[in-house]
Amino acid sequence: MPSTDNESRMSAADARERFAEVVNRAAYGKERIIVSRRGKPVAAVVPMDDLLLLLGLEERGDIEAVREAEAEAVREGTVAWETVKRECGL
Repeated sequence: MPSTDNESRMSAADARERFAEVVNRAAYGKERIIVSRRGKPVAAVVPMDDLLLLLGLEERGDIEAVREAEAEAVREGTVAWETVKRECGL
């Protein structure tokens, strides 16, 4: 996993003991904190701006997937819901 200048790592136990500090470092210091358990990264505490950026990217990807699915339906046609249910034994 690539590391950046504004990224730190700590164990889950340390993060739990220093939770207020961890949140403040993310919120005010714009620091990303990778939390690990038994040496394996399991979670991250990130600034809200980072989360909003990630959510925006996911939404953009979802919108593009919908556009691609709509274009495929136009190109290849669709199957009636009743047909799908019948073929699946529903």
